[in-house]
Amino acid sequence: MDNLLRLLETTWLDNSLRAWLLAAAAFGATFLVMPFVRGRIRALRRKRDHTDSPALDLLGRLADRTSRLVMLSIALYLAHKQLVLPDAIARILQVVIVFGIAVQFALWAATALRFAIERYYTRGGEEASTSPAVGVLMFVGQVVIWALFSLLALDNLGVNITALVAGMGVGGIAIALAVQTVLGDLFGSMSIALDKPFVVGDHLRIDDVEGTVEYIGIKSTRLRSLTGEQVIVANADVLKSRVRNLGRMAERRVLFRFGVTYETSPDKLEQVGELVRKAVESVPGTRFLQCPLISLAADSLEFEPLFFWRADSSKGYGVTIGEVNKAIFRALSEAGISFAYPTRRLLMEQA
Repeated sequence: MDNLLRLLETTWLDNSLRAWLLAAAAFGATFLVMPFVRGRIRALRRKRDHTDSPALDLLGRLADRTSRLVMLSIALYLAHKQLVLPDAIARILQVVIVFGIAVQFALWAATALRFAIERYYTRGGEEASTSPAVGVLMFVGQVVIWALFSLLALDNLGVNITALVAGMGVGGIAIALAVQTVLGDLFGSMSIALDKPFVVGDHLRIDDVEGTVEYIGIKSTRLRSLTGEQVIVANADVLKSRVRNLGRMAERRVLFRFGVTYETSPDKLEQVGELVRKAVESVPGTRFLQCPLISLAADSLEFEPLFFWRADSSKGYGVTIGEVNKAIFRALSEAGISFAYPTRRLLMEQA
């Protein structure tokens, strides 16, 4: 027993054998336990893949983003705490360990941020994987995360980051002034991503531009106009404009006029409103409101039909309007009511 104790107290490289054994045990236990825990979390996540367990899903993602290099850094950290090492070696290990742990925490923070953003969009009924806004928010979030953990790592290594932060602040102001247009578009993109006034697929009218949203980027929003070309609008300009989201309408109001001739008899004139109502209601996806005689014009008796096109209709807006117009024309023609059009009569007198 005494021989064993003397052996444990044997010094090698300024450390006893006991210290070396404790360091090896700490290193081995850490480097073996952490991969085992990660594997168990992955297996449990695969087993419950079809259940709604946000906490387990997040743990699984964090496990997937746990680097073996970082596990090695943590194991080295726990091992070197048991030893007295030369200053040069201790400093190198400290740098490796601090930056390794900072990188791992940054990876975990970025993973948690993506998880939170995707959960937010999923609860809103939107597919997060196809949303460009997720990329925008992740870009901004990762810039902040990596900058923060880099500064924390330098601070833990004894670097005075006060001057560095002050310099970054002054440099940031100078850069912001130089690229304020780009930053305006970037913050506009973040506002669109968070507030979600529209998403990809919505039909918008922005001032004199109308089209379907194809892409929402960091700097611009791209629309496919009705005439086929792609219109690119800066995000800052989108926020300054009055945006009409036609894609989220439950109903769209339709109002137009047509005229019948003055030769139409009063009895037939009374039938026009009812004929128009039946014609409109014969087309699916419409809701009739009224059709009054709105004006006694110079060359026609003008009626103004008003109805609504329902956005959940199986037929598009243009197709529905076309069918309504044809139905009205057919109904009035069958009733013997003539449409008016501009005419002029020329009276000739004989001398």
